[in-house]
Amino acid sequence: MQIYNFLKKHKLGLVYIPLIVYWIILFTATSLPGRSLPKLFITFGDKLKHFAAYLILAILLSITLRLQNKYPRLKDEYVKYTVVISSIYGIFDEIHQIFIPGRSFDLLDYVADLAGIALGTIVASRFIINKERVASIKKY
Repeated sequence: MQIYNFLKKHKLGLVYIPLIVYWIILFTATSLPGRSLPKLFITFGDKLKHFAAYLILAILLSITLRLQNKYPRLKDEYVKYTVVISSIYGIFDEIHQIFIPGRSFDLLDYVADLAGIALGTIVASRFIINKERVASIKKY
């Protein structure tokens, strides 16, 4: 409960900015030519990288949409909009990679993106639902 309230109180620094920074990093990483990609300390498959990248994106986007108050429909239907926005971004990201040397459009990468989006959205919604349920119980 305390974490959720803390996030709500500090949305700019703990919710909005991390999403923006992460999305910039994600776009930058997918815009690098294939041969100039930095090597990670942990090596794992390309599909797992896609899965993890979009899992994180979906978690951050879900929390952002749910905690924002400017657009009630996005807040109320954050799960649907997280999936739609992330999926559209994922397909555009794959298409944009056609124009990057050493990269290409890969349908299986997009499938991995979608799997990450699905799990990330589920994880975030479970977190949000549990925290909001606890908060509503404590009100009574």
